[in-house]
Amino acid sequence: MAKELFMPKLSSTMEEGTLLQWFKEEGDSVEIGEPIFEIMTDKINIEVESYDAGILLKKYYEIDDQVPVNQIIGYIGDEGESVPDSSPGISGSEEEVQEQAQEQASTAAAIPAKVIADQDGEKPRATPAARKLARVNELELSSIHGSGPNGRVHKKDIVAVIERVEITPKASPLARKIALVDKVDLAAVKGSGIKGKIIKNDVISTAPRTEAAQASVQSQRTKMSGMRKVIADRMSQSVYTAPHVTLTTDVDMTKVKELRSSLLPIIEHQTELRLSYTEVLIKASATALSRHPEVNVSIEGDEIVRHGHVHIGLAVAVRGGLMVPVIKDVLFKGLAELTKDAKEIGKRARENKLLPEQLKGSTFTISNLGMYAIDVFTPIINQPESAILGVGRIQDKPVAIKGALEIRPMMTLSLSFDHRAVDGAPAAAFLTELKQILENPFELLV
Repeated sequence: MAKELFMPKLSSTMEEGTLLQWFKEEGDSVEIGEPIFEIMTDKINIEVESYDAGILLKKYYEIDDQVPVNQIIGYIGDEGESVPDSSPGISGSEEEVQEQAQEQASTAAAIPAKVIADQDGEKPRATPAARKLARVNELELSSIHGSGPNGRVHKKDIVAVIERVEITPKASPLARKIALVDKVDLAAVKGSGIKGKIIKNDVISTAPRTEAAQASVQSQRTKMSGMRKVIADRMSQSVYTAPHVTLTTDVDMTKVKELRSSLLPIIEHQTELRLSYTEVLIKASATALSRHPEVNVSIEGDEIVRHGHVHIGLAVAVRGGLMVPVIKDVLFKGLAELTKDAKEIGKRARENKLLPEQLKGSTFTISNLGMYAIDVFTPIINQPESAILGVGRIQDKPVAIKGALEIRPMMTLSLSFDHRAVDGAPAAAFLTELKQILENPFELLV
C-alpha cells in the first residue's frame, strides 16, 4: 500500500512550509533515512528524510510552492501502484496524521548537524540527479558552483555546464537574451569574457538598442518565495496587527567608548574575539528591561505575558533577507560571554547554520544599523514581542555641556512598541533608563 508524504509540522506556530527542492524524481527508489525533500520554515532550511522504503510514485508540488502543514505532497510505494493524480489534501484520522507528521519532524530535527557535517567535509553537496548526470558526463562536482542552499549542486547546474561546453559561441544567459531582443548575431560578436565568452557589454556595444529593448533587459521579475515571503508575511502581520509607536532619544557614548577601550584587550585575551558596541547594547538593554518588566512582555491571545527572563533577539542581515537569532538569559552573562554568543550566532546566521531553537523565545529585539550612515529609523516589532530597539550610528556632534559647547560621540536610539500592551509612559521610562545606563556604563560591571 502506498505511503503518504506529508509537509511536517516542525513547531507549534508553523502553518506552512516552502518546498525548496526534491532529492528524488518520480520513479526513483527511496531508502529509509534517505533525504527525500528539503523545506524552509521559520527561515531554516531542513532536509526531511524518508521514513519508508520504495519507489517515489508521485510528487504533487514543485520548488518554491507554499504547502500547508500535514498536506500530502507525494506518495512512496511499490512500482506500478495507483495513486491520485492530485493531492488529496489531508487524509486518514487526525491521530494518524499527527503521528506521521511527528515522525517526519523528529527526523528533520536531526538534520542540521548532518548538513553542517556535509559542508565541512570533502564530499561536495549535490542532489542524486545531479551526481548521476555529472558521472555520465565525466564532470567533477567539486569544480561546479551549486545554485541550491549552502551551495548544493542541482541537476540544472550540471545542465548549464554541459550547455556552456557544447554551445558555440559561448555567451552568458543575459548576453543571449539581449542578443535575442536586439536581433544581434552572436557569431559576429567578439567576446571579452573569460576564454572569449560573450558578455552583456559585448552585445550592447555591437548594435544600437531601442528604449523598449533597454527596458526589457533592465526590468526583472522574481517570484517572492522562501525567506523573502516569510519576512514579508511577518512584517505585514506585525504592522497591521500591532499599533506601532516609536520614541527616540540621543545618547552620549563617551563613557561607552572608554569602557570598550578598557575591556577590549581583556576580552580579546579571554575569547580571541573583539568586544563591539552591540554586546554593550545587549547587556544594557537587558539590565533596563529587568528594571522595567512592563516592556519585557508579549501578547498571547487575550493575555499579556510578563516574562521572568530576558532573551534578546539580534537582527542579522543575511543574503536575501533577515534573521533574528536569540541570545538566552542575557542578565546572567557578562560582556565576555555575550561577545562569544553574539559573534557565534551572527556567523551561524550568515552561513545558514542556525538550529531551529536558536530562532525561538526572544522577548525583545535589537536592530543595529550603526555600521551604516543611518542616524534614525523606525524598526518593525518582531512579534510576539512588544518592543524593538533601533540603533543608529555613533557620530561626533556639538553638544551643550554645562553651558559650554563640546564635541561628543552621539548615538540615537529608536524604541518601537506595541501600544496594545505597552503604554507611552512605561516605554519612555525604559528608554530613559537605557540612556542613563549607556551614559554611565561602568555599572554593568558591578
